[in-house]
Amino acid sequence: MTNFSFNKSIDRRFFLKGSGVAVALPFLSAMQPAFAASKSSSSNPKRFVAINAPLGIHGPHFFPEQAGRDYKLSPYLEKIKDHRKKFTVFSGVSHVNQNGMNGHSSESTWLTAASRPGLAGFKNSISLDQLVAQHTGAQTRYPYMAVVARGKSISWTANGVSIPGEGSASHLFKKLFVDGSQKEIDAQVRKLAKGKSILDTIKNPTKKLERSLGHKDKEKLDEFTTSIRALEVRLQQNEAWVRKPKPKVDYKVGKSPDKNDIIAKQEQLYDIMALALQTDSTRSITFSLGSMNAVPDNIKGVETDWHNLSHHGKDPAKIKELKLVEEAEFVAFNKFLNKLEAAKVLDDTTVLLGSNLGNASAHSWKNLPTLVVGGDFKHGSHIAYDTKNNAVFANLFVQIAHKLGINIDSFGSSTSTTMKGFS
Repeated sequence: MTNFSFNKSIDRRFFLKGSGVAVALPFLSAMQPAFAASKSSSSNPKRFVAINAPLGIHGPHFFPEQAGRDYKLSPYLEKIKDHRKKFTVFSGVSHVNQNGMNGHSSESTWLTAASRPGLAGFKNSISLDQLVAQHTGAQTRYPYMAVVARGKSISWTANGVSIPGEGSASHLFKKLFVDGSQKEIDAQVRKLAKGKSILDTIKNPTKKLERSLGHKDKEKLDEFTTSIRALEVRLQQNEAWVRKPKPKVDYKVGKSPDKNDIIAKQEQLYDIMALALQTDSTRSITFSLGSMNAVPDNIKGVETDWHNLSHHGKDPAKIKELKLVEEAEFVAFNKFLNKLEAAKVLDDTTVLLGSNLGNASAHSWKNLPTLVVGGDFKHGSHIAYDTKNNAVFANLFVQIAHKLGINIDSFGSSTSTTMKGFS
């Protein structure tokens, strides 16, 4: 990242002196939402959902043995067979250079396609969902939702900062569908007004600072002021949404599942995600299916902790238990797809499901299990690339962006704008 050069040392909180608030420059740069309207019309909005399994998806139970359209469904794909004509399964794909700080580092780059996660000098980049949010966020109450069953969010800002995830279905439901009291609404409006005041405080010193900077630093400062203008627009939009009643839905959240009942947790969060898409409350969602060093509750036949099962070492007994867990996950995923289909939004929603690990037992980031459901694609095939010399996974991100009406030439480590054989 280009540093500002000054004749004398200046505090990174320089811009906010006098405002009573300390906000570092990189944080504001990271909050860069270029909320331009997408090409999709309001009557037929395009949506994006990315779902990651950080403990992997066992390949032999996921990948079909045959390529093309006439493949036999694998055990996991059998659980979503009713949607066969609306999904495409990929094998032989991976991101470039994912050797990282540890075996699970590639989780942070699954949706960004940045290289060398966690190693010296690493800086993450924007995740695909946030790119979508930049183009569609102004049209919905929430530009994006970062959801986690357990663990970390897979969403990253334009400045490579991790976005915290929400794991409480009741909190998400309240945020999406429960109107606050007039007192609470007024408090939110005041909070937004305070944000505008802070931005006003920032503006004037930047003009004075610009005169003392070199060319590259002026470019960096211009990026910063552009983000400030984008924030101003978003604050204005937020105020309008605060005063607008939230949609009403016929749904009761119910009791939060026990912390180790991972499938019930996933199903509850899937319900909220489906409602968010159905009501057009957001058009960009990420969901980490979670991980844990504990035995999942309420899955008959599973007696070993989940993380240990993912490191099965080809032990048939562990693989048998792992299959029970992952099949339950695909059953839950199928219920989610059924809800999108019933709400008539699946055809306009591109759902990406996969994992950053191709072989979780060996922490391999090659041959990633990858599934695309819905959206404006020609589905029904198993597209099989070379499992040793993998196709570039990030090329799919560019192609998804195009289908969502986002005109980009590249994303992360992409080398092309399309995946061969997929349209």
